[in-house]
Amino acid sequence: MEATIAEQERILASDWGGGKSPFGTTWGKFMMWVFIVSDALTFAAFIVAYGIMRVMSPAWPDQTEVFDMRLITFMTFALISSSAVMAMGVGAAQRGDAKAAVRFLLATIVGGLIFLGSQVYEWAHFIAEGARPWENPWLPEVPQFTASFFVMTGFHGLHVLSGVVLLAYTALRARAGKYSADSVEIAGLYWHFIDVVWVFIFAFFYLL
Repeated sequence: MEATIAEQERILASDWGGGKSPFGTTWGKFMMWVFIVSDALTFAAFIVAYGIMRVMSPAWPDQTEVFDMRLITFMTFALISSSAVMAMGVGAAQRGDAKAAVRFLLATIVGGLIFLGSQVYEWAHFIAEGARPWENPWLPEVPQFTASFFVMTGFHGLHVLSGVVLLAYTALRARAGKYSADSVEIAGLYWHFIDVVWVFIFAFFYLL
């Protein structure tokens, strides 16, 4: 019994002595989760604020008349598809197949660039119609609509852009053989987070 207790104490000491995180994961992955949780709260605050403004507004533009829903659907499909490809890239990295991991990372980057290009086109069309953060050409009495659009889609677009940069950096390191499966998984966590956030923006801002 004493030997068993001593062995258990040794195991606990090795887990909690600074070499491992309490959740049995690497430090980089743990910090990415901390970032994701904190950033998710920021996006949640934006969505809640949008909901409050919409409920309090006397009227609201019809999204189907303002947006090209075919474009928005295409953007959503591109981003969700890139998330599935990213998952395959993580799997390839965990198997030690660096070449396949690089291919999947590059395909994910292409999906992200398609999304960003579509968003630039959407913004250009929106601005050409006279929309500004302080001005709503479709319903002038509720400038909150255009303000919400620029804030939420712009903030998310910056995240997609930073995700593309992170994926490109990870792909370059993987191609040079200076990578680990954990680094690919960390990049994948961030990319999946971006996709999940967009699903909420798509549902609450464009559809409801």
